[in-house]
Amino acid sequence: MPATGVGGRTRAATGEAAESVTELYREHALGLMRLAVVMVGDRATAEDVVQEAFAGLYRRWAKLRDTDRALAYARSAVLNGCRKALRRRRRLPRGEHVPPVWSAESAAMVGVERREVLAGLERLPARQREALVLRFFCEMSEEEIAAAMRVSRGTVKSTTSRALAALGRMLEEEAR
Repeated sequence: MPATGVGGRTRAATGEAAESVTELYREHALGLMRLAVVMVGDRATAEDVVQEAFAGLYRRWAKLRDTDRALAYARSAVLNGCRKALRRRRRLPRGEHVPPVWSAESAAMVGVERREVLAGLERLPARQREALVLRFFCEMSEEEIAAAMRVSRGTVKSTTSRALAALGRMLEEEAR
């Protein structure tokens, strides 16, 4: 009988999961962190979201139908974690809104125009913000975005178009 490890899985399966998830983490954690920071606005929450996404990936590794799609799973988990974090913020009593916190180092490195764009992104509805961040920040294709957001390709196109128009209007108003 094979020796069992975490959750009743064999040590070999546990080792494969650990090795695969570790490699995926090394290659993609930074990009997913950037995605999460843009989505939630603060580094600590972004780190928590990304760590939980990778922990979930590890726990569910044996149940993945296609391990080649593990990165897509991790992206979806990060987006879902960001949504959850933003919902928790909205549940704060009125008057206690906690705006996103940018570190002094981050603020100094980001130019004025980029800060304006990021501020505009924060004001967009969540789905529109996600579509723009995935398209232009993560440089994902429409098909990849559709998979990450779990929507159709047409929804990605229309959402991106509406988001760009809304962001353009916001930036135009600020320039006046």
